[in-house]
Amino acid sequence: MTDTTTAQRPPHILLNQMITGSWVTQAIFVAAELGVADLLKSEALTSAEIAVRLGGNRDGLYRILRALASIGIFREDGDGRFEQTTLSECLRSDVAGSMRAWARMAGAKWHWDSLAGLLNSARTGQKSPLNTWEHFEQHKDDADIFNQAMTSFSASEIGPILESYDFTGIQRLMDVAGGYGSLLAAVLEANPQMRGVLFDAPSVIENARSKMAATKVVDRCELVGGDFFVSVPSGVDAIMMKHIIHDWDDENSLRILKCCHKALRAGGKLLVIESVIQPGNDPSPGKMLDIVMLLIGGRERTEAEFRALLTAAGFDLTSIVSTPSPVSVVEGRKR
Repeated sequence: MTDTTTAQRPPHILLNQMITGSWVTQAIFVAAELGVADLLKSEALTSAEIAVRLGGNRDGLYRILRALASIGIFREDGDGRFEQTTLSECLRSDVAGSMRAWARMAGAKWHWDSLAGLLNSARTGQKSPLNTWEHFEQHKDDADIFNQAMTSFSASEIGPILESYDFTGIQRLMDVAGGYGSLLAAVLEANPQMRGVLFDAPSVIENARSKMAATKVVDRCELVGGDFFVSVPSGVDAIMMKHIIHDWDDENSLRILKCCHKALRAGGKLLVIESVIQPGNDPSPGKMLDIVMLLIGGRERTEAEFRALLTAAGFDLTSIVSTPSPVSVVEGRKR
């Protein structure tokens, strides 16, 4: 850690901040779940007024909002009213790059139930007893928040991807498991001659239709539902997948990649957009995300692991393009 202020703090203080991070997560979750930032969009309100409008207990809300205000999320004025800050603005539903869905997912019970299995994973190597994908099939509201959260999570990565990777020459691009299509829409908008295919589970595609209909590229994008373990639409020049292969172990990842290989035209490109784990002890979002992948049965991978996986699926790893965000574009070409 090179930050001077951080370096001067006693180790037990730093460690305590890390240990109690879950308290902060849950407090932010409460504010996001209730929609406090949306309510405070244009006026400051007391906890009593917030409780009346959103439903809740004035004392409980006050203590949670006071705690958040102490770390810069909302601000309490001298009259006990809470108002927006730069950080709390990001929890509004109607702002670009909103993180409300991400906060709602991070604090959701199903997510915490999964995290509670980490000790068992450390002892056994097994994933959490909670099957995330089966849970989403049975709980559509959680699935919708998850997909909104992935869109939010992706927002900060889309610009760096477009800035770093050259999509020139791709006439038909498919985003496999592309969620609500935010990345594909951005790529299509930046490449007017390109056509796109958004492929995901049928339930996701149904929810994606209204999202894509609101974009400028709806006339150049086909939406298809299906199962990427069985097949994906064929006849495209390139396939991209962002934060998808990391959800699965090598055996299941290989099944997905082989379906992609079959669907691609000769010499077609495969773009796997994920963290590429580097050696050493430097801070790494990918190494922390890998803890979550451990719980669901997936993993973040090194360059060597990506190379082995792509080779087994019939691809040559041609390049790894880093971006200013935590993800890189791992490019493969169909043999």
